[in-house]
Amino acid sequence: MKANAKQLAREAESSAVFEAVARAGYVANGVIHILIGVIVIVLAAGGRGEGDQAGAMKAVAGAPAGFVVLWLIAVGLWALGVWHAAEGLLARDRSGDAKGAARKWGRRMADWGQAAVFIALGLISAAVAMGARPNAEEAAEGASRGLLEVPGGPILLGLIGLGIGIGGISFVVMGVRRSFRTRVRIPDGKRGRTLTTLGVVGFVAKGVALTIVGVLLVIAAVATDAETAGGLDGAVDALLALPLGPWLAWIVGVGFIAYGIFTVVRARVARM
Repeated sequence: MKANAKQLAREAESSAVFEAVARAGYVANGVIHILIGVIVIVLAAGGRGEGDQAGAMKAVAGAPAGFVVLWLIAVGLWALGVWHAAEGLLARDRSGDAKGAARKWGRRMADWGQAAVFIALGLISAAVAMGARPNAEEAAEGASRGLLEVPGGPILLGLIGLGIGIGGISFVVMGVRRSFRTRVRIPDGKRGRTLTTLGVVGFVAKGVALTIVGVLLVIAAVATDAETAGGLDGAVDALLALPLGPWLAWIVGVGFIAYGIFTVVRARVARM
């Protein structure tokens, strides 16, 4: 069964059509992040909106033929999710030692984690296309409240928050160290420098936002207060509540736009 699964994964990765659709998933993800960045800037300027993926998709739904765009986004994200799932399944240990096995499983978990995120985002896009209007912030609070009410729930919520926070820090590190360049083909000259700059700014900004989400969940777990928990929209609200919060939110919003542009370009230069 494992051999059959790997064979299917290899066939999927060798399909030019499937690769093209998966690359389109990067475009879809980039567009979502650009919209999030715009919404965050609007919030920083005193406007209203939902600064998360669901809010961005609802903004798309309000445009002419928005439901068609949402379905295209969903298909692209699902294809990209399946691609990452296949990448994780096909990850190999070339050294044969303990460190090699650890690297293989680390790569697998990273790819499978991304696969889960892209597939989930595709489901949200499809749901919005069909008329649903999900509120990610309320969903996060509801899920946290449910966890806090079961034995061991606060510990699990804290671990989830810790995991998201570590993921956020890893984004910051990837941006600062520019390690994201191993997954893309950076062109020479000015275009390459511009793309690298977009990647640095974008990865750091997204990492900061994810780290805040993780901190909010840990605080909710410690205080056993689900209303403290939140998603990306809650992270923006937390930023706005800080001294110089609107300026910080502007910076994060610009960073999300930079990450979105980088991700759109990544559709062409990603190593797949």
